[in-house]
Amino acid sequence: MSITNIVAIAMLSGSLQCPPANEAPSAVEAANASAPVTVQMPISVQAADNAGVVSAPVANPDTVTLEPLPSDTIKQADPATAKATDKNIIVVTARTGPPPGDPVEAVNEVSFVAVQAIDGAFVAPVAQGYEAAVPNPVRDGIHNVINNLDEPVVFVNFLLQLKIGRAFETVGRFAINSTVGVAGLLDVAKKKPFNLPHRSNGLAYTLGFYGVGPGPYLFLPLIGSTTIRDLFGRVVDLSLLPTAAGKPFADPIISASKGILSSIDDRVRNDEILTRVQQSGTPYAAMREYYLKKRQAEIDVLKGKRCNSDINLADLEFMDSLPTATSKPTAPAKPTVQSPAPAVP
Repeated sequence: MSITNIVAIAMLSGSLQCPPANEAPSAVEAANASAPVTVQMPISVQAADNAGVVSAPVANPDTVTLEPLPSDTIKQADPATAKATDKNIIVVTARTGPPPGDPVEAVNEVSFVAVQAIDGAFVAPVAQGYEAAVPNPVRDGIHNVINNLDEPVVFVNFLLQLKIGRAFETVGRFAINSTVGVAGLLDVAKKKPFNLPHRSNGLAYTLGFYGVGPGPYLFLPLIGSTTIRDLFGRVVDLSLLPTAAGKPFADPIISASKGILSSIDDRVRNDEILTRVQQSGTPYAAMREYYLKKRQAEIDVLKGKRCNSDINLADLEFMDSLPTATSKPTAPAKPTVQSPAPAVP
């Protein structure tokens, strides 16, 4: 089949278009900043050894008083009912052990702290130097080459998902960008008249598409956020191109160079989200939540449940959470109302 025929078939395969989700940051506004505020907080505690601080911003901390409810009310308070009937009542329930889906949370957190330290001392400065020294058109060209080298993996997995139209689109992209696009430096295929955007895909997506769950969440050095399913898929994807194409992609130096460039490129392009994570009161929980929701959104796109994988950061529980008792806030301090409560996971 000629390149012309491939491109023609790819162009006939339409793509669902939808506007990206608009990020709308949440805020807690007081109806009257000058009026005294009384906060009643029935607290249901399941584990006495989990101690921490729950904070909530208020308009004027000088006019805030804490008025505990009677003991009989605290004992009988039902969290679901209280939340539904009175917005001024905050119910906090402690948990014991790691959260579902993260059975090795303690180990992951140690790895996360170590990786964040390395990122701050080495990776981030290298990425910032790369961004400052390399002109934007050159960075875009490197990004395009990396995407173009991944197209064979994308093609194979669209076939495995029986998405033949998308598979032909991917072949069309690869053919156009590898020739007219000068070995992938220019993403000609995404522009008119072709309109063939790059789509991420891999074995982990295929497994998720067919209902394989993510398995335990992991945070690993050199890899970062992943799951058992995603880690397995990543290993297979990385071995596909060297095995199928042979030299020069089978050369360890070539593979390592691609991996380093890809990591730096990802660090530059994801700097905003990483900054939001680091400024959160619970960075590890924020990273875990964002990664798992993003991956699920990408799989839902493949299943036709949504038209894009955009994540509204304002909907994430931990992304802009306040610091826990043991956290060191990196954002400017906010007025808070504090009450003894279990630490937020």
